[in-house]
Amino acid sequence: MDLVSIVIPVYKVEEYLERCIASTVGQTYQNIEIILIDDGSPDRCPEICDAWARKDSRITVVHQANGGVSSARNAGLKISSGSYVLQLDSDDYIAPNTVATLVSV
Repeated sequence: MDLVSIVIPVYKVEEYLERCIASTVGQTYQNIEIILIDDGSPDRCPEICDAWARKDSRITVVHQANGGVSSARNAGLKISSGSYVLQLDSDDYIAPNTVATLVSV
């Protein structure tokens, strides 16, 4: 099974972040790494990211000074090690079979 990297830039999305992360953790395709890039978020997002990383070893969190969404995405790409990369916005969520479907195509 190929490793799939899911890169999620995070900035001021405290209201949506739990659902986003939960939807990635709950994927039916289990061989994933989830890379959360805290782009200097001033709300509780950094703490939420760290709490999830403590619960799931597939999650890596990078905290960086705010540089914008492109900077955050690029930071995630630099450390990703998957054969495939899925970019996900932190105010979105995905169906449980999203990664499995994408890998099977």
